[in-house]
Amino acid sequence: MAATSAAARAPCAAFARCAPTTSIVAPRLGPLTRPASLRSTRGRRSLTVQNAVKYDYNTKVFEKELLTFAGSEEYIYRGGRDKFSKLPEAFAGIKQIGVIGWGSQAPAQAQNLKESLAEAGMDTKVVIGLRKGSPSESEARAVGFTEEAGTLGEVFDVISSSDFVILLISDAAQAKLYPRILAAMKPGATLGLSHGFLLGVMQNDGADFRPDIDVVLMAPKGMGPSVRRLYEQGKTVNGAGINASFAVHQDASGRAADVAVGWAIATGAPFAFCTTLESEYRSDIYGERCVILGGVHGVVESLFRRYVAQGMSDEDAYLNSVECITGPITQIISRSGMLGVYEALDAEGKATFDAAYSAAIGPANDVCREIYDDVACGNEIKSVVNAVSRFDRYPMGKIDETHMWRVGAAVRARRASLEVPLNPFTAGVYIATMMATVQTLQDAGHPFSEICNESIIEAVDSLNPYMHARGVAFMVDNCSYTARLGSRKWAPRFDYILTQQAYVAVDKGTPADAEALAAFKHADVHKAQETCAALRPSVDISVGGDDDSTGVGAGAARTEFRSQAVLA
Repeated sequence: MAATSAAARAPCAAFARCAPTTSIVAPRLGPLTRPASLRSTRGRRSLTVQNAVKYDYNTKVFEKELLTFAGSEEYIYRGGRDKFSKLPEAFAGIKQIGVIGWGSQAPAQAQNLKESLAEAGMDTKVVIGLRKGSPSESEARAVGFTEEAGTLGEVFDVISSSDFVILLISDAAQAKLYPRILAAMKPGATLGLSHGFLLGVMQNDGADFRPDIDVVLMAPKGMGPSVRRLYEQGKTVNGAGINASFAVHQDASGRAADVAVGWAIATGAPFAFCTTLESEYRSDIYGERCVILGGVHGVVESLFRRYVAQGMSDEDAYLNSVECITGPITQIISRSGMLGVYEALDAEGKATFDAAYSAAIGPANDVCREIYDDVACGNEIKSVVNAVSRFDRYPMGKIDETHMWRVGAAVRARRASLEVPLNPFTAGVYIATMMATVQTLQDAGHPFSEICNESIIEAVDSLNPYMHARGVAFMVDNCSYTARLGSRKWAPRFDYILTQQAYVAVDKGTPADAEALAAFKHADVHKAQETCAALRPSVDISVGGDDDSTGVGAGAARTEFRSQAVLA
């Protein structure tokens, strides 16, 4: 292989040089048993963390802003349509962007990029790469990507002709095809990932990226349909969108950080925060199995059964479980944080919350920490790859056809005439599950910007609104295969442990745990979330319900879902 520059040899050369007492370079996050100080990784040098985890990349086009998250300083980049004028400089030399795949993220990112680049006056072409005969070809054509226009082609043809390859095929497909993909890329091209999953696979395989290419990450903190819907809403309200994390894993050109930030802004992120591929995939795969998807699914299933067993009607049980979480609890957390929910309760409600939270926080922590360890050691990645390989025999089944979710459809049809309560027991269980998700990430050394986005913001501003609109499958199955599989695997674990441990403890009259409640009320994450809330755009996502097509259809949210084995 040809000799490479120093930048190419250093996977994170775009990291700024900062004082060693306050910064780290490309840390590898360890399992929960690992100490806070970070150790060396293959080909990289790490520094000891003191005071705060702070990632810092060198950008020449975009200005960074230093913010404080609960005492920890982190850099963020503000987005907005007023930044589109900087895209030509950020993407200098990039004549073609190849978006590979058409799953959850690809339709949103491709459309958003195409429109942002056009608004910036650029002639850079966005081209979709799909397998010949893919059922997704018709969907791509329906939103303006066609063979005739040169914006729709075969996967490897598009990869080999693109200056910037955004790889958005399923994680399992990436795991199988990455050697061919890397080999097909142009010399000096940029590989863009929206998930760090591939790094985990390559670490398991003992493989490295080609040294002559840039490798960047831009990971929206929401499923693809929400990325598209809020971008559309942002056309009238500047800054509306889904937050994103970004990282530079390899900087052969010296310009990778500006490409990554430009990608985030062009996709519609109101702000982007720094991470690494490893930190992102651990927090993301973990978070979607916890409160964001799997956890909330398990919580509502367990609460619905409990309330029916206690004598509530089916309709009231649904209102007090699902609708309570996707309605008032989500709305309050989005603007006022978890403590805002607690403060909205009266004295009797707070006592009920205390009992529910105290009983649920331990069991929820038990499952959350098991999930994180399985992600960190590679077991969850292997589980996803293995599951997808079985799709030709055992495709994913439906998750919204039980009695509970049929009740939900009837409730949604009458929602305008119904009053949704702020149930303190539901609030205590849900927030305990959210806090367990937070605590595990914090113990593993993730920065607060990542913790808040992966545990709180993505749940309340991106995903819960989809369950509110059309039920659990509309939320879960508009996500990636990795997320869909993880939710199906871990939701029953949350359901089981809450039913068998938390609710039994409450029914036995176990006193509230004063220490656990004090830890909740004084947790650092509340101040960190205040910083994030100050960055929140004023726009709430608007997505249509059962009889409303807003945000639904070709290139947007789906109502029919499939699972397909990876083909070479």
